[in-house]
Amino acid sequence: MVKLTVKELSNIANVTIKTLYHYHKIGLLAPKEISEAGYRYYGAEELKRLQEILFYKELDIPLSEIKTLLKEDAERTSTLEKQKKLFEKKIEKYQRLIQTVNTSLEYTRKGENMDHKVMFKGFESAEEWKQSLAEQNGYLKERYDFELDTHTINVDEMNKMAIEAKHFFDRMADFLRNGVTYHDPSVQEHVMNHLKFLNQNGHPTSKEDYVKQTRFFMQDDFHRGMLEEQQAGLSYYLVVVAEHL
Repeated sequence: MVKLTVKELSNIANVTIKTLYHYHKIGLLAPKEISEAGYRYYGAEELKRLQEILFYKELDIPLSEIKTLLKEDAERTSTLEKQKKLFEKKIEKYQRLIQTVNTSLEYTRKGENMDHKVMFKGFESAEEWKQSLAEQNGYLKERYDFELDTHTINVDEMNKMAIEAKHFFDRMADFLRNGVTYHDPSVQEHVMNHLKFLNQNGHPTSKEDYVKQTRFFMQDDFHRGMLEEQQAGLSYYLVVVAEHL
């Protein structure tokens, strides 16, 4: 039979005695018994409840809300399942942040600026990506009887590729606006860095493949429209640059 003093519970759970007193005061964690001398003792059930409280605290949930959650979910298995899902969601969030940090490091080391809109946000779920790709997917299916695979979307990978694509096209549009010609070394280097990125991240692309891709972008109404909306003449500029790599 488990019977722990406040000090023993404090040591096991790595929380202060003051914290345990506070939890008792607000009705979040009451001792199993209080002796005539006023000593508080905690049993196995209180130990489990404290674990659940501390899990919720790690999820940055306020104590008042934790109290409500534990009251609503009196069954331990249900509580732990809910907490597991919340932790998994938090892990996904941190994985996205780590990916953003890594991508930011890549651009910093190259001495390049990362677009401010993508420095802080990527899509948070596969469903958001499916919605984002819906128009393009519908067009490809109708025009070319080809469908993008949206069933096995890796959110972090898609965000990473999207950040790279935006960075690449934004820079190419800037080159065109500023009258930088296709044979300028900075343009050539930017394209080669882009191809290197693709090849290092699971998208093998040769110079010949890239030429074909840019020609497709220029000839296809949907993709040419997206590029021309960003910068007039961009679709043609990409082809000329690709052909002179």
